[in-house]
Amino acid sequence: MDRLNCIGLNCPEPVLRVKAQLEKKMQKAFVVTVDNEASQENVLRFGKSQGCEVSVVSGDNDTFHITLIPGETTDGKGSLREEDYHCELPEKNTLVYVIPSDSMGRGSAELGWALLQTYVTTIAEVSPLPSHILVYNGGVKLVSTDGKALEALQNLEKKGVVIWVCGTCLEFFKLEKEQKAGTITNMYDIMNTMASAGKLVSPF
Repeated sequence: MDRLNCIGLNCPEPVLRVKAQLEKKMQKAFVVTVDNEASQENVLRFGKSQGCEVSVVSGDNDTFHITLIPGETTDGKGSLREEDYHCELPEKNTLVYVIPSDSMGRGSAELGWALLQTYVTTIAEVSPLPSHILVYNGGVKLVSTDGKALEALQNLEKKGVVIWVCGTCLEFFKLEKEQKAGTITNMYDIMNTMASAGKLVSPF
């Protein structure tokens, strides 16, 4: 069985390597090894979107071994189809919020955090609701720290708002196990969501 060693690679590189493997049209099972949850989630999601049967086994040293078995519906070109891989991308007339920090404004970090809590809780009161909220860099602390903002984000998810959370950022701040809202994603998804948005709004 062919093996792809993607240890040490950040998203979306593992997904791109899976795409290249599928483009070979060999239609046989192969195993991808990654060493972070963000890559695991994205490889699984991409494999399913291409019609592959996928499974994952945890390995040593926090690795994940993902088996992909191409099926009859597998796209021979391994294309990154928006309707499958980039699920629920916004249309051009939709609103997307971008939160790239854990502080709103400059001057006082403590005040900035308090202002950001209020900002996030107010999103639900403004019409229309966003299709997506993108959080990265220090912004990922909002989905992993108890407070008004986390509660507000959880409620927004229940209303259908998609919250993309940068997996690399969670790992950098060592918050992977603290995440309590949103879906882990990568820079490819974040950039495509921004590019497809009708309007981007940010508190910065």
